[in-house]
Amino acid sequence: MLKRVFVAPDPGLLRLRSATRAVLGIAVAVAVCALTGHTLTAVITGGLAALLALFTVTDPRVRDQAVTTALLPVVGLPVLALAAGLHATPGARDVAFVAVAGAAVYARRWGSRGHALGVFAFMTFFVTQFLRTVPAQIPELYSSVVLAVLAASAVRFGAWCFERRVSPPAARALPAGTGLGRTTTRQAVQVTVAGAFALAAGQLLSDERWYWAVGAAWWIFVNTSARGETFVRGFRRVLGTVLGIAAGLVVAMPVQGALLPTAVLSLACVFGIFYSAPVSYSWMMFAVTVLVSLLYGLLGALGPALLALRLAETAVGALGAALAVAFVLPVTTHSATNAWIRLTVRCVHECTTVAMRRLAGDATADPAPHAAELEQLLARARMSLAPLVHPFSPLRARKARARQVLALLDDCAREVRGLAAVAADPYASHDARLAAACWRVEAAVHALESDAEPGLGPAPALAGAAPHHHPGVEAALTHLQGLERALAGLATPLRTSPRAPLVTV
Repeated sequence: MLKRVFVAPDPGLLRLRSATRAVLGIAVAVAVCALTGHTLTAVITGGLAALLALFTVTDPRVRDQAVTTALLPVVGLPVLALAAGLHATPGARDVAFVAVAGAAVYARRWGSRGHALGVFAFMTFFVTQFLRTVPAQIPELYSSVVLAVLAASAVRFGAWCFERRVSPPAARALPAGTGLGRTTTRQAVQVTVAGAFALAAGQLLSDERWYWAVGAAWWIFVNTSARGETFVRGFRRVLGTVLGIAAGLVVAMPVQGALLPTAVLSLACVFGIFYSAPVSYSWMMFAVTVLVSLLYGLLGALGPALLALRLAETAVGALGAALAVAFVLPVTTHSATNAWIRLTVRCVHECTTVAMRRLAGDATADPAPHAAELEQLLARARMSLAPLVHPFSPLRARKARARQVLALLDDCAREVRGLAAVAADPYASHDARLAAACWRVEAAVHALESDAEPGLGPAPALAGAAPHHHPGVEAALTHLQGLERALAGLATPLRTSPRAPLVTV
């Protein structure tokens, strides 16, 4: 788990830069709220609003990111007023919370913007429960949310907008279908059922902290599309919470709300959340749990019993999510897994083609966006295969085959990153050997897509310059040959009978 976080590829140091910027943006937001005379509750609300603004907005283009960020208060502030207004009427509050949870998931059908707005709306309702917001606090909390989002935006879009120098990756998604078969509609129904179960069971555990169960159930559905993925995500959430509670006893308990150490440790947790989120859900939850422990320390409510209750509520939420995906509109992971793998292979081909155009002298060809997209697709394929490679999976033969697929896809990504780096060399020129090697990669991709045997016959006669022994050419050849081997190796594990699918969870 530690290896996955600290040695995972980070092209362009995007994870590192994003995490560092998040620390800066949230620190500025909290400082602005504190210096303008807001109460502790309002400062915490502003800090969480800034965290969500930086974490949830993932549109590929900077302009779209700015628009989505501007819309966050438009969606979140009415939800804050609703939740605060229902504080004294638990029945109506519970119905509203479950309805907001379902609507927030349904909004994902509108892409990255819908996802961000849905998360912000749900978490705004959640934060009002966490801080026990009442109507009299609404004006001050409105002010803190707006100030915090503005401060975070000033850092993200003004002081340090590194995305302006990075070509945005093209977003891809699997075909969603229609009606209840659509992923967003199905998950909205599942989340509503899971949220209702978690709310009822959570209130049996605690009349005050029940909302943790609903939050756990809701977040387990984020970025999942099939039953097996949801089971694994629930397990990882519980695992991360257990580790975070243990760390909270060691770190947060001795601090007990002291301002300076709590602030420093909280910013370290923020860095951990942003840096680990793309590669390890367990470690992200670890950082979240420690951060929550520190916030409870600031509020004077931290204690071993509270941390134990948080674990119990998280387990209840995970159980609610598991029951919902098992019995409410269940979908297996087989088709989604194969589709993500094939999309990844297709992206490998596209990146190779663009890199070759760049090497041939086309200055407009840029493989960087395709390489970034490949990292996203590979992460998505890894998530789909997670149920099969999980240590508790009893399907040993299929576990071995899935691990082989992941290893070969990692090889493809490594060679593509290297090829993209070579393509940036302005002195590497076109070479007939490169064209032939690129054709063989294309043949291997077509073989996988058509289930044909690898090797589509001899390469056609290729016109080109005589071989160049430039180091860039030799490096490109090495990467192309590595790609060819990895793609050929994928043929065996991917050619499975429909009666023995790669994933059958």
